[in-house]
Amino acid sequence: MQRVLFGLLAVFFSTVALAQADPLPTWNQSPSKTAILEFVSKVTQDGGPDYVPAAERIAVFDNDGTLWSEKPFYFQLAFAFDRVKTLAPQHPEWKNKQPFKGVLENDIDAVLAGGEKALIELVMATHAGMTTEEFERIVKDWITTARHSGTGQLYTAMVFAPMLELLEYLRANDFKIYIVSGGGIEFMRPWVEAVYGVPPEQVIGSSIKVKYELRDGEPVLQRLPEIDFIDDKAGKPVGIHKFIGRRPLAAFGNSDGDLQMLQWTAAGDGSRFMLLVHHTDAEREYAYDRKSHVGKLDQALDEANRRGWTVVDMTRDWKAIYPSE
Repeated sequence: MQRVLFGLLAVFFSTVALAQADPLPTWNQSPSKTAILEFVSKVTQDGGPDYVPAAERIAVFDNDGTLWSEKPFYFQLAFAFDRVKTLAPQHPEWKNKQPFKGVLENDIDAVLAGGEKALIELVMATHAGMTTEEFERIVKDWITTARHSGTGQLYTAMVFAPMLELLEYLRANDFKIYIVSGGGIEFMRPWVEAVYGVPPEQVIGSSIKVKYELRDGEPVLQRLPEIDFIDDKAGKPVGIHKFIGRRPLAAFGNSDGDLQMLQWTAAGDGSRFMLLVHHTDAEREYAYDRKSHVGKLDQALDEANRRGWTVVDMTRDWKAIYPSE
């Protein structure tokens, strides 16, 4: 009996040790996982031919669709919709004016039919006209209570467990992580540190203009209804150059909006790593790519296949999608 007990304990502790040795436990053994581990190993091997000093280990991540879900529409848009409904009593004219009418009637197709112009109008009406501190409080209140219409989960519960592991694995190997997203920089900054472990100063995103002014003798930054910078597509390499000042060693995205960021990363000298998350799992999350209006993956997928970039198949490569699993 004692021998059996010791045998069971040996199996148990060896299993624990193996689990601890695997930095990406929710990733299946697949070419994607192997590619990540091999890349990190070779650029961190001191004295090796591909070694990169820690100061140069920059990794950039898109947010929507790469670190958390983005269907049926971007989560920041859900925030804007909720803000329209909150502000509607102050704007009776919105009942008969698109895209606000569509939001108030829950007619999302009518809102999206207005294209980029309508979405910008929604953002300007709901994200401006307040100080940066007031906006931060509004975002924090929303992100801690708002729930996804399909799953009923908090939006922050719909982050991808395998990507959280990847962030931690890279940090453990002295990579500095930046989020480079088409989403609003001040929408992300209030919560990304708690959710992803990425501090607000390492977030690059789209922004509206702000103006310094004194209010009752106190300095504030007032948010204005004017676009300052769009951090999407060709804007992403521009933002990386402007705010980081160093070409990334690795880039992670999921859509054509990330293509230029991956191209910019790939054009650097030495070993580089480019990865796309391909949403293929309709059962556990969503399945979409070339014809999607949100997170369209078409040209970037073709280029990834042509150039040998890593493409993650969520169905094949991930044991779990969300931390709750």
